[in-house]
Amino acid sequence: MTETLIAGRYRLDTLLGRGGMSEVWCATDLELERRVALKLLAPHQDNARFEREARAVAALGHPNVNQLYDYGESDGRPFMVLEFLSGGTLEELLRANGALADEDTRRVASDIAAGLAHAHARGVVHRDLKPSNILFDDEGRAKLADFGIARMVAGEGTLTGAGTVLGTAAYISPEQAAGMPATAASDVYSFGVLLFRMLTGGLPFESDDPLALVLQHRDHAPPAVTDLRSDAPADLAALAAATLAKDSAARPPDGDALVDALALGLPQADTAVTSVLPAAAPPRPRRRVGLALAVGLLAVLALAGGVFAYKVGHTNDAPTLVTSTHGPTLARHTSSTPTTTHLATTTRPTTTAPATSTTAPATTTNRPTTTRRIVPPPPPRTTTLAPTTTQAPPTTTAQPPTTTTMAPTTTAAAAAATASTTTG
Repeated sequence: MTETLIAGRYRLDTLLGRGGMSEVWCATDLELERRVALKLLAPHQDNARFEREARAVAALGHPNVNQLYDYGESDGRPFMVLEFLSGGTLEELLRANGALADEDTRRVASDIAAGLAHAHARGVVHRDLKPSNILFDDEGRAKLADFGIARMVAGEGTLTGAGTVLGTAAYISPEQAAGMPATAASDVYSFGVLLFRMLTGGLPFESDDPLALVLQHRDHAPPAVTDLRSDAPADLAALAAATLAKDSAARPPDGDALVDALALGLPQADTAVTSVLPAAAPPRPRRRVGLALAVGLLAVLALAGGVFAYKVGHTNDAPTLVTSTHGPTLARHTSSTPTTTHLATTTRPTTTAPATSTTAPATTTNRPTTTRRIVPPPPPRTTTLAPTTTQAPPTTTAQPPTTTTMAPTTTAAAAAATASTTTG
């Protein structure tokens, strides 16, 4: 048997499948000595669409997306070299087992969602998501494959005009069935059909007529998963219902939202609209309370300032140095009542024995005398000291104790002189 080499490097070994547009071979990369999948475009087919598929896959690099190794042309036929996946397809698994175990369904659904999230984040819409395009590697990891009619959302445009229906009828979205452009939400709908089948073993719509299937997807409401299987996991059943919504805006918007829903559950935005929420507490009047506190504080400060000013202007404790004929005397005064200082008082004759005080010597005679020294009050609010004499006392700030003891000291000295005179 003659070997067929593509681009002098890839040897075609086994035919894996053939369709109207292309054929897929299990091939050997002679340079790297590994098995690959080689997709060869059929003669007289659309080269531009084939090239778009190659560019779409080349833009992706994810564990849940079939990897592109090479792209080229051999004998006028374009080809692409892809990662070879030996684990079969999801279609083969469903045909053999019907509904999958819940753990397997969750795992496969998570792999598909992760691959879609990666593609959608890079502007790639698959547009033909179905079980035969979900392949498994040796470790059982699911991968997206066959981006034959994939569309680059951010590309130069689309080769499919409005009104053209692309995609497999059993998994087509309502908007695609209506001839509208496909979006990431269209892949989400096809994911919902896959999830429905993995949970129940059947399809939401079935018919031998592809056109009837397209119209059912466009116009009819799908059954609930729990109608066919009451013990289905509630979160997966709810996700299937959400992804099969007719209105694309009511579905999870893209693959990333599917990943979140599978990991965390669906967001509760729809139910929150109809739920009764407690009334929000009225906002606290912080500004008015703060203003009232500020006004009160200012009033207290103003009152305190007034009291302080009054005390400064009407103080009666400031010491004033006054000068009499007997020397300087430190006395206190008020602004309203004059102060009389009694230095020595007697009613009987005194001798000439001298009496000594701290301010000036007191001299008595042999005739009865009454000594009373009146210190006139200083003018109000006196803040300066009178000129000091040569025998000025120490600093006035240290004199109040001396002043308070001066009169008693002088009185005691006079009494002692009187007692001495009486005794003599």
